Amino acid sequence: MKKLWVNAGIIGSVSAAFGSILWSQKTDEASPSRTCSTSDSDLASPYELQLVQVLFRHGARTPLKTIPNIMEAQWVPTLLEPPPHTHIDFVVTDLNGGPRPFAPLEEDYRKNVLSGGSFAGQLTTLGMQQLYELGKRLRQRYIEDSPFLSPAFSPAEVYVRSTNIWRTIESAKCLVAGLFQQKQKEILPILTTDAETEILYPNFRGCKLLKILGGPRWAESSALPDIAADLRSIQEALGIAAVAQKVDFILIRDDMVARETHGLPCPPALDTWRNKVEQRAVDMMCYIYNPEKRESLQLCVGPLLHIVLSNIEDKLQRASLEPNRKLLLYSVHDTTLIPCLMAMGIFDMRWPPYAADITLELYKHRQTNEAYVKVSYIGQDQLLPGCSGVYCPLQEFKQVLSAHSLSSDHYQSLCNSTEHLPK
Repeated sequence: MKKLWVNAGIIGSVSAAFGSILWSQKTDEASPSRTCSTSDSDLASPYELQLVQVLFRHGARTPLKTIPNIMEAQWVPTLLEPPPHTHIDFVVTDLNGGPRPFAPLEEDYRKNVLSGGSFAGQLTTLGMQQLYELGKRLRQRYIEDSPFLSPAFSPAEVYVRSTNIWRTIESAKCLVAGLFQQKQKEILPILTTDAETEILYPNFRGCKLLKILGGPRWAESSALPDIAADLRSIQEALGIAAVAQKVDFILIRDDMVARETHGLPCPPALDTWRNKVEQRAVDMMCYIYNPEKRESLQLCVGPLLHIVLSNIEDKLQRASLEPNRKLLLYSVHDTTLIPCLMAMGIFDMRWPPYAADITLELYKHRQTNEAYVKVSYIGQDQLLPGCSGVYCPLQEFKQVLSAHSLSSDHYQSLCNSTEHLPK
C-alpha cells in the first residue's frame, strides 16, 4: 500500500513541502464544499449506483480548549443561534431506538465555559450552515442530478448515526435539512451509543489496549525533539510559561482555526507560525495514530471500517433488514477521518477541515453485474493504493480495507487483551 504518511512515525520532520501547503487553503475550514464529479447513476453510465455511505466531520465550533494567558476571543452565545432553514424534526435515541445514552464527554465540555459565555466544543451558526451546504451538495448529486433518493426524508431510505456529542448530532440534523430542504415524511431519528462502546472515533476510554498502546503517545508526541523545539519557540513567542501550562500544537491549532474561521482576533505572534502549527499538529496526529503499526489503526477505526464493508455486503446480498435503504450517514470527527484516510492510504498530511466528508459509493456494472466502490474525499474522487481504478472492483476494495478492518467480536477481544500489558 502506498504510504503518503511514510515519514510520519519518525517525525524528525515531515517534509517541509507539506508545511508550505497546509495553511494555503485555510478557508476550507469555513467553506469545505467542492465540486462533485459528474453523477454516475444515470442510464448513460455503465455503472448503476446501489448504496452511498458518508462519513463527515461536524461543522465549525467553539474551541475545545483555549491557549492560556493570551488575547481572549469572545465566544458569545449569539454565535450559536441555529439558522431557521436548518430546522428539521428529529429525535436522538440509542442504537435500539431507546432513550439517548448519558454523554460524559458532553458533560465535560459544558464544564468549560469560554470567555463570552459559550461552552467549549459547541457547533456554531457557521458550522450549522456548513453542514447544510454539504447536505445541499449531496442533494444536487443524489436527488437533482439523478433520482437516486426520494425528495423528502424517509428513515426507510436514510440511516443517520452520530457520536453522542451535541455538535455531531446537530451537524447530522443540519445536513439532512440541507439534503431534503426540510421536507420529511417522518421524524428524523439520530442514533447514538454510550461512550464505552463508541466506535465512531478512536475510543481510548473504552478500549483498554488502545489506551495502553496509544495513550502515552499523546504526551510523547510533544516531546519529540523537533516538535519540542518548535513548541518551546512558539510558547516563548506567545509568552506562555512552558512548564506551567499544558499546551501542544493540536491545542494551539484548534484555538487558532476556530478563531479565524469565525473572524475573531488571534494573537499577532501566530501570524508567522500558521504553517508550522498546521504541520506540527499533523505530525503529532501521525505519531499518535502510528500508521506504521497495523494494530494501531485497527484499534482506532477497525470496527467502523468493518461496518462500512458489512453495509456493502448486506446491500449486494439483499440481507439488510431495510431493503430500501440507500444512504447511510455517519456524523463523526476529524479524529475519525484522519485514521480512516490513513487506513485507505490516501491521507494527504492535511488536517480535515470542518464539514469534510469521505463518501463511499457502491455500484453495479450494468452489463457484467460486477460490484465497484468509488471513494471521494471532500468531493474529489480518490484512487486508493491497491485499486486498479477510481471505480475500484469490490474485491480490490475489500483487500485495501482488510488490513485494518475488525469485526466487533475481534475488536472486543483485542481491546480486552492482556498480551500488551506491562509485566
